Amino acid sequence: MAIKIKGLNHYAIAVLDIKKSITFYHDILGFDFLARPDFDFEGAWLDCGNGISLHLIQDKNVMAQHSESRKLHFAFSVFDVQQTKELLMKFGIQILKDIKPRPDGMLQMFVADPDGYMIEFTNA
Repeated sequence: MAIKIKGLNHYAIAVLDIKKSITFYHDILGFDFLARPDFDFEGAWLDCGNGISLHLIQDKNVMAQHSESRKLHFAFSVFDVQQTKELLMKFGIQILKDIKPRPDGMLQMFVADPDGYMIEFTNA
């Protein structure tokens, strides 16, 4: 008998500079802060929607990530990919893979966060 998973609760990523990551995920992408226990390390919990949270864990020893769209990445659904691109560019965020349709017709675009994690935006 298999375990019955209720759903994805959160994902955690190690970041070099918590302030830069908060600027990206909270100030630019608009994720709200969530209450976080008083751990003995710096970090932040952010609400990604649909009951899923992102846990940022500051780690000065982490090496910069070099993820790729076909390897490690995570995706966020948006209402308008073109508008998202324009807003990201206003914040100086480089578009790594411009908007293009997937084989199923959904649009996708890729950027990197301050630590190099590949982020996909899609209208899925």
